Amino acid sequence: MATKIRLQRFGKKGKPFFHVVVADSRSPRDGKFIERLGSYNPNTNPATIEINFEKSLDWVNKGAEPTDTCRAILSYKGVLYKKHLEGGVKKGALTAEQAEAKFAEWLSAKDGRIEGKKDNLTKSKDEVKKAALAAEAKKNADRAAAIAAKNAPVEEVVEEPVAEEAAEETPAAETATEENNEEA
Repeated sequence: MATKIRLQRFGKKGKPFFHVVVADSRSPRDGKFIERLGSYNPNTNPATIEINFEKSLDWVNKGAEPTDTCRAILSYKGVLYKKHLEGGVKKGALTAEQAEAKFAEWLSAKDGRIEGKKDNLTKSKDEVKKAALAAEAKKNADRAAAIAAKNAPVEEVVEEPVAEEAAEETPAAETATEENNEEA
């Protein structure tokens, strides 16, 4: 019987959630399966993957073929790398201790990258939140200034400029008449 390691879909429309299962290749996607290996939730960032490492490694060693997405998940979790290292031990290229050391080093580097991504996501969320708060504070200050300007008492304009213009015209007229008088 040909077995596949594949995803079985659960969840609502638009919010998928998957179980990683081992199934006969002839059975339907969400149908009968042999064993459940774990779960995969792509809705979170980074995606949440919970998988039974030993069972997955055992099924891969037995010859179960993972689908493309499951291959990526198993590679992400290190199952395929562990199989690769075990193949090197069987051929005599590595000792078991060297293989374990390489795998432990790979795991620690992988965990560091995952933590770095989580930290960057948290920092970017904080920066976006701070920028939104600053924009909101600026908008509130502008709104308060507009309300204060609207509620400020308006001083009545006195019509003195018109009287000044009339006063200015009078001296100009007098100088014109004085010039005319001097000429005569």
